Order: sequence, then C-alpha cells, then structure tokens
Amino acid sequence: MQTRNLLLRAAAEVFDESGFAGASIKDILQRAQLTAGALYFHFESKEQLARAVMNAQPESIVPWLESEGLQRLVDITLAWSQQLRTDPLLRAGVRLTSEQNSFGIRDAKPYRDWGAIMADCLRVAAAKGELQAGVDPEELAEFVVEACTGMQTYSAVASEGREDLGERVVRMWRLLLPGIAVPAVIARTEVHQARAKELLRAAASASFGRVQGDAGNG
Repeated sequence: MQTRNLLLRAAAEVFDESGFAGASIKDILQRAQLTAGALYFHFESKEQLARAVMNAQPESIVPWLESEGLQRLVDITLAWSQQLRTDPLLRAGVRLTSEQNSFGIRDAKPYRDWGAIMADCLRVAAAKGELQAGVDPEELAEFVVEACTGMQTYSAVASEGREDLGERVVRMWRLLLPGIAVPAVIARTEVHQARAKELLRAAASASFGRVQGDAGNG
C-alpha cells in the first residue's frame, strides 16, 4: 500500500505539472524513486494510473472530516476549495477529470463518486430534519458537484491559483441554503473562510498522525 501511495502521489505531481500527454512514466518513476517493476505491479499503464489519480480525489478530504449532515456537505466543499490550491493529488485529479476527453478517456465515475458522497450527507441531513420538504438528496448532490466543477474552472481563469475559489464556495452556500435548509439549521451552519482554515488544520494534524503511525509500523 505504501508503494502504491508513493506512485499515486508522484504521478499526481507530474500530471498536475504536465497534464496527461506531457507526463511520462520515466518522470513519474524518477519522482517516486521507484522502479518500473514497482509501478507495473500496481498499475498496468499510464492510463490506469491516471484513472487512479482521478478517483482518489475524495481521499484528500473525506476521511478526516468529523461533521455530519448538512454541515458535513458544506465542510467537504470548503475543504475542497482550499485543498485544491495546495494538494497535488486533488489538483491533478481535477485536472485529469476535466481534460480526460483529450487523452481518450470518458469516465464520469469521479463526478458520480463525489455525488454519492454528497448524497449520503444529505440523506443524513434529511433524517435529522435539516432539509426543507421536497429536497431530493441525489438531485441536490448532483447539482452541487456540477456547481463546484464550474466554479473551479471559472476560478482557475479568473484568479491566480484559484485564490478566489473559497469565496465562491461561501457565496454558493449563502445562495443555496435558504432554499434547501430549515431556518434553525441555516442559523447554525458554519459557512465561512475561517471554517475552511480550521478544517485544513485538522487535515494537517490527521496527516501527521498517519505519517507517525506508518513510521512506527515500518
């Protein structure tokens, strides 16, 4: 598993810098400091490696979030807006997913995976009485995925390094919440940049803990 993670991280960095066409297996192996045998043990081709990076996006965010229901969904998007600026694995996954038609892949799985994760949050929110009557979790989740996809594309052009993406996410929720959540939940749902920074600190702490655990087991 450690070798596979090293390969994913190295591939993500190279894909992020060069795109699929510009990335070579040689560059990825040099970045990972691994042999071709190690790579082909885990991945049959560069395309399969690219698919793995595309599908690994939620791993950068979801495992360490502790909130539930609607707040969890909001937190996913807040953390995503910040991690997309700093995490090569997430950024490469987004880039490859957006550009996949150019290298012969047409796979909606990364979008569907995000939609399923968000729909789960919304089903919990519905069970807790947080949503207004008539809100469909699957429909709303798909819309949020679509909105975030468009926002990051716009932000990448409109600001340096997607600097304004966090503000766009906050604005999205300020527009959406009155139409989907009951008033008491709107009042207590945290939707602001300070929340995003708190989530990043939690992510850094969780990542450090995993590294320490791996070192202890090595």
